[in-house]
Amino acid sequence: MSNLIRGISENGGVVFCGVDSTEIVRTAEQLHHTSATCSAALGRLLTGASLMGSMLKDDGDSITLRVAGGGPTGTVVACTDGTGNVKGCIDHPLVELPLKANGHLDVGGAVGKNGVLTVIRDNRLQKEPTVGQVPLVSGEIAEDLTSYYAYSEQVPTVCALGVLVDTDLTIACAGGFLLQLLPGATDAEITQLEQNIAAMPSVTELLREGKTPEDMMNLALAGFNPNVLDEREVQYECDCSAERTEEMLLSLGRKELEKLRDEDPDCEVVCHFCHTKYHFDLNQLVEKAAYKKEAAEEPAENA
Repeated sequence: MSNLIRGISENGGVVFCGVDSTEIVRTAEQLHHTSATCSAALGRLLTGASLMGSMLKDDGDSITLRVAGGGPTGTVVACTDGTGNVKGCIDHPLVELPLKANGHLDVGGAVGKNGVLTVIRDNRLQKEPTVGQVPLVSGEIAEDLTSYYAYSEQVPTVCALGVLVDTDLTIACAGGFLLQLLPGATDAEITQLEQNIAAMPSVTELLREGKTPEDMMNLALAGFNPNVLDEREVQYECDCSAERTEEMLLSLGRKELEKLRDEDPDCEVVCHFCHTKYHFDLNQLVEKAAYKKEAAEEPAENA
């Protein structure tokens, strides 16, 4: 489990969300067997998604982040529910690049920046999800999420994300925070926040020192007397199941299932997010599809 908090300044003008996502990113690395650079890329996106999900109004809502930057990793995806639980995947998990001049992992080079960040918000009270898209700024993820909020939602936002990978490719620590200014913030308040953020060590430095998301909030909102609104445990959680996978196959329709059956009646479906394997007998699914079609047509025939 990973620890996430939400907080607000005393005057209500600044909201904060922070998370220690170390266990989330460790799970992702173990599931996808990612290289160091890919662990950082996927881990940052998962962390950002968890922060964004926890800020949704309804636990039943969800957000999907899709980064397609044209780099060797291919597309990187992270999905979150309204509580901050996440899942994700990356097209090419073994991509590795030389370290940058400052000794940091070259996430931007691996992801690429000649592409877009797509944000799909699914509100269960709306018939269709809303889709926002912005050009990538750097492919480093945090800057790209900040850009999304600025251009698509017109919300002044600071996003900081970090994943520290040990030499044995295990995840030493991971985390991040989102800070947003609400309407009415004064110039003095903005200046104070900018100074606070500039003076902060990196997210991974703080976590290595044993600091918590609440410590991050107190540093970022120094002088604003922040208070914790709530605290929760979040995790890497895939919601796939045999039942949902079967429904997906049945949605293909009887004719398509018959084509697949004629090629091989034994069907294996592998989840992109958790690599769980589901096995189906396509002969049985063809029969189910035929029955469903007959059941759907029966009222029309009797009318």
